[in-house]
Amino acid sequence: MSTENEGNEGNAVPSVPSVPSAPPVPAAAPESTPQGGHPAPEVPPAAPADAPTAHLPSATHQQGTEPSAPGYDRHPYAPPSPQQPPAGSAAWPPPPPAIPSYADGGSPPAWGAPAPTEPERPRKRGARGLVAAVAVAALVAGGVGGALGYWAADSNDFGSSSGSTTVAASNSPKDFKREAGTVAGVAASALPSVVTIDAQSGDGEGGTGTGFVYDKEGHILTNNHVVASAADSGQLTATFSNGKKYDAEVVGRAQGYDVAVLKLKNAPDGLTPLALGDSDKVAVGDSTIAIGAPFGLSNTVTTGIISAKDRPVASGDGSSNKNSYMSALQTDASINPGNSGGPLLDAGGAVIGINSAIQSTSGGGVGQSQAGSIGLGFAIPVNQAKNVAEQLIKTGQPVYPVIGATVTMEEKTGGAVISDKGADGTPAVTPDGPAAKAGLKAGDVITKFGDTPVESGPTLIGEIWTHKPGDKVTLTYTRDGKSATAELTLGERKGDS
Repeated sequence: MSTENEGNEGNAVPSVPSVPSAPPVPAAAPESTPQGGHPAPEVPPAAPADAPTAHLPSATHQQGTEPSAPGYDRHPYAPPSPQQPPAGSAAWPPPPPAIPSYADGGSPPAWGAPAPTEPERPRKRGARGLVAAVAVAALVAGGVGGALGYWAADSNDFGSSSGSTTVAASNSPKDFKREAGTVAGVAASALPSVVTIDAQSGDGEGGTGTGFVYDKEGHILTNNHVVASAADSGQLTATFSNGKKYDAEVVGRAQGYDVAVLKLKNAPDGLTPLALGDSDKVAVGDSTIAIGAPFGLSNTVTTGIISAKDRPVASGDGSSNKNSYMSALQTDASINPGNSGGPLLDAGGAVIGINSAIQSTSGGGVGQSQAGSIGLGFAIPVNQAKNVAEQLIKTGQPVYPVIGATVTMEEKTGGAVISDKGADGTPAVTPDGPAAKAGLKAGDVITKFGDTPVESGPTLIGEIWTHKPGDKVTLTYTRDGKSATAELTLGERKGDS
């Protein structure tokens, strides 16, 4: 599959989030409203003293007399009108309604008499407003929280000229503890060890990429295509998340692996290398965290998962006809130009890959914008990157494992086809090389490398480069329609050809 490398800056304007409004405060109940929540019913005129009385069976609890919930309309209770006898009856005026019973065993006033009010309790100086406010709020809001909220509003109304009812959260974001396993915790720990790389070539052209601290001696691990333009006669700088900038130089780079190692000039003391994980143990669905400088926006953190493993990727930097090959970790974490060379972390903060390439829908035609993330990013497995980095630090040049055969680079050919001829007319199968010793010939189609299916030449190269020279491997191939296997020991090639 073909991808585009990414590594140049752009401009972006961050948006400002809206500020949420303050929560509403319950309104105080009118002072004229009884604690039950209803206005007192109107009292009918008193009956004459000599009017006959009648006793009906006492009524139980009248439905509809409970206090209504706050926020709803409230209506006074009106007692039903007594049924009138036929006109001319001697029983007129009618008898009073039944005397209701009360839960406390008391009796209401006699029919027609004004309803006596509850005797006013002794008042304590300075406490009346508070007691009344809390009592009413408890009825209206139905709980302690509501009562306290009402009291706060009431005290502001009467005791403060500001009228403020805002409430501060008990824990502001700066007080929250970011646990080590959270994205915030991982980012806080990793960011001080990630750098933004600015590469300026001798002719003034350049771009932005990312790297991370590899060891305490000041080595920085990144992509080759990030630094290639400034590797020979340009200028390289590395800027940490705290803003401190250092000049850097290339220690070694491997174009085929797309890996490079820099070293900081006048490296500061106390550098903290990022911990390296084990990319062989990564599983599809594992959480990922990518850190980089997409479009020049340094110290950007994005998250996702491992979408696939062992994804064959052939990527180019657009400035040469040479490609890099990898059996990549695929992630949907947002990766854009400028993320190149940055770490892909697992949920614990260990590096599992180096972000290197993205799949793009852009055809690269005139007038088309630079490619951006569509959720298909690819990272070099850290186990491979570590082997390359150690070799570059040790010797300054890469070492590649090889099978000693040239294969075609066409994709989706059903396997890696051994070419008829090698580069510059040389034999496709190197005499006395690993493939020749294993009996492979031109025209053979390699369909498996170990247990991994091989679909094309790039797939085979990516799989070979996950190993080291001297490793023994098994190849499955077809010849004249028949399948066979071959055991061989990988050879080596030093440097980029």
